[in-house]
Amino acid sequence: MLLLQAVDTAMADSLQAAADAQSLSVLEMLSLGGWVMIPLLLLSVLAVYLFAERLYKIRRAETDPELITDRVRQYVRAGDVQGAISYCNSEDKPITRILKRGLERLGRPISEIQDAVQSAGKYEAFELEKRTDWLASISGVAPMLGFLGTVIGMIRAFQDIQNLQGNVNPSVLAGGIWEALLTTAAGLAVGIIALIFYNYLLNRIRRLINDMERSATDFIDLLQEPVSSDRM
Repeated sequence: MLLLQAVDTAMADSLQAAADAQSLSVLEMLSLGGWVMIPLLLLSVLAVYLFAERLYKIRRAETDPELITDRVRQYVRAGDVQGAISYCNSEDKPITRILKRGLERLGRPISEIQDAVQSAGKYEAFELEKRTDWLASISGVAPMLGFLGTVIGMIRAFQDIQNLQGNVNPSVLAGGIWEALLTTAAGLAVGIIALIFYNYLLNRIRRLINDMERSATDFIDLLQEPVSSDRM
């Protein structure tokens, strides 16, 4: 029994030591990348923050466009414009803010109402797309930074070879090369993640903009409906 306990303890200690060595090696590999790893780390943090912030904004903006359009249609057909505006204020979504701009101009020429709705739609689309271009920039800049770090590392490696007058064994040369390639790998990883974030957010934003455009079109069509005799 004591022998088995000793074996179990030894195995646990060896596994813990191996895990510590592995985590330390990862930190060491990151440190071997040099100063380029610092901006790459900052870009990765910025990419995650931008993705989380924009995703939160998009989720708050999402709603059922058909439900909102139907509710506004009911208010307008009943002649309760102020009720429709109050409903839009209570929902406080991009779609309702667009419709509210049109409702506030009821009684004016239809072209003026349409211009107001389109202007509000452009503003809401801009608010949704704001700062997403930063993710596109990160996806392009991060790999270039990584490649820059690799070039700097390769220059340093060949300078060392020159200083040693070529008396370098292949293992030392290979070590210098893979250390230089660490920044390229890190830059590609950050760039790929940022690109995935950007495309995901862009698809969600496009769906939202499509819903807003459809609701705005339905609203303009509603205003152009002929007035029925029971409302005259």
